[in-house]
Amino acid sequence: MNDTFVVVVNPAAGGGRSRKLVGPALERLRAGGLKLEVVETARPGDATQLAGKYYERGYRRFIAVGGDGTSYEIVNGLFPQAESADPPQLGFLPLGTGNSFLRDFTKQGVEGAMEALLGRREQACDVMRMRHRTGVIHYINLLSVGFAADVNATRSRSFAGWGEPGYFLSIFLRLAQLRRRPFPLRVDGEPNADMRRCLFLTFNNSKYTGGTMMIGPNAEVDDGLIEYVRWGPIGRIGLIRNLPTLYDGTHVK
Repeated sequence: MNDTFVVVVNPAAGGGRSRKLVGPALERLRAGGLKLEVVETARPGDATQLAGKYYERGYRRFIAVGGDGTSYEIVNGLFPQAESADPPQLGFLPLGTGNSFLRDFTKQGVEGAMEALLGRREQACDVMRMRHRTGVIHYINLLSVGFAADVNATRSRSFAGWGEPGYFLSIFLRLAQLRRRPFPLRVDGEPNADMRRCLFLTFNNSKYTGGTMMIGPNAEVDDGLIEYVRWGPIGRIGLIRNLPTLYDGTHVK
């Protein structure tokens, strides 16, 4: 295996915070003995293309510098070609606005990530695959439909770079258009689909989203299982009243 880490930097992550902090962080990694090949993204989709290109060249170690969106793009550049006996390694420097996935491993943010990289600590992680009408996507965090997806779309469109406050604002903006919809769901080969209306469905490999929201409290990244959460149908008042339970994971009880 090529022992060089391909560092994929999203300089726009965190409202430009990534660009300001990445230099000293990379120097610390180099001082700790890591060999780095640094590349930057310029537009959405670049991280996917870069990861795929370097994987084809024989690189197997990658570091995502940015947020959850950056790591999502890298994963989709590595898979499905990495579905082999030669899997890649992906490390994280959480310099973006949404760094939810890393919380399953450490609550210490950048410092915890740096210590893990310098200590060469490894953790197995499942990769989820979703087929849809026009193709396939891969993910390591979660996939959502309904209100949760609507909130994330609003945050990405209107509050990119705001961090966790952007999620709060997006939640309350989407309340005005709250809909409880049936999402046909068939689990583990069941003959009949669940057609009940709900506020959202999430399919979780890890626990957190939106910063510190513990949407899938029982999810484990390496157990070979997807935890799905079906929430609803509740209205606006019920959502506001129960919003705190999404942060401590008690919404599933």
